[in-house]
Amino acid sequence: MIPTVERVESRRALRDFCELPLRLHPKDRYVPVLRGQVRQWQRAGIELYVVRDRAGRVVGRTCLHTDGRFDAKLRGRHQLFGLTEFGDDPEVFAVLVDLMERRAARAGRDRLFGPVALLPNQTGGVITSGFTERGFVDSAWNPARYPETYERAGFTRRFSASTWICPDLRERTDDPGETYVFDDARIAAESLVIRRGSRRRLAEQLPILHTMLNASFGQLGYYTPIELDELRAQTDGLAHLLDESLLLWLERAGEPIAFTLAVPDISEFLMRIGGDLHVGNQLRLLATRGRHRREAVLIIKGTVPAAQGRGYLTLLAREQYRALRAGGYHALRSTWVEDDNKASAAQYRRIGGRELHGHTFYVRSTGSAS
Repeated sequence: MIPTVERVESRRALRDFCELPLRLHPKDRYVPVLRGQVRQWQRAGIELYVVRDRAGRVVGRTCLHTDGRFDAKLRGRHQLFGLTEFGDDPEVFAVLVDLMERRAARAGRDRLFGPVALLPNQTGGVITSGFTERGFVDSAWNPARYPETYERAGFTRRFSASTWICPDLRERTDDPGETYVFDDARIAAESLVIRRGSRRRLAEQLPILHTMLNASFGQLGYYTPIELDELRAQTDGLAHLLDESLLLWLERAGEPIAFTLAVPDISEFLMRIGGDLHVGNQLRLLATRGRHRREAVLIIKGTVPAAQGRGYLTLLAREQYRALRAGGYHALRSTWVEDDNKASAAQYRRIGGRELHGHTFYVRSTGSAS
């Protein structure tokens, strides 16, 4: 019997949607998307679907949505899909792709793109290597059969990248000033000032970061500019966990020109609670936040176009590296970096970094044979 598709509309179906990957994947590798975030997306109109087998058990899931900004960026009409999970039965993935195709046909879309939640610069993707390495916040984890399944169905890779890990930071004895070389005479000559994040004032600092974020990444092929309200939603709760020494930005003559943000890695806590950050678990996290400073995750960094190529991120990387070591962090992980972004990769290699997971998104023309 062919599995059946159901639009998620009840609390039970939403619970089933959120619990599927917890049944499919190892609990020590997969980091779930927060259930509260999934609920917010549903309330905002994102279509959530589950696939049920003959016994009514959920065996697949996906979300479907569109974004005019993404279409304009890539110059096409895309049916976006995300949060896509499926078991071993190939029929389940075929049912999911058929759903995507039918939804795309109704909306006049000519390409499927994903998995994204909700955009490539938020979270999503498929890992293509490093399956024995755990995932972490704002990164993907999936078994080896996922890329094989997509590619057998006619999907091709887009925006191939890697995540990174810089291990053994506490054992390193190098001088940060020699590892990240920046002429300090330039600091006074160019009126450079390094600013640090503040838990208390983060709401005031977000607009500064937002402006630099869109400017820095606008030229990248995958990046879709986001609104300030979207950034606020993405960083909701960050102030409580922020290590102020790991959020840095650089001003030149009073003008913000570069930034970097790393956060304590709470991935293992999210694994234990299955992504259900209800009030009780929020209080537990806050009460134990000091325990989650063994590793950090570099979420994002960038330089505005007019200041690129002048080594400003090297200066910020030096100060962040000092802060990581002073804070007792054992390792730094990084969300995905495109394969042709050699400058970012070089900054990780300088402190013993190595590639952790291969990472990609997938695209397919609608109507392709599955």
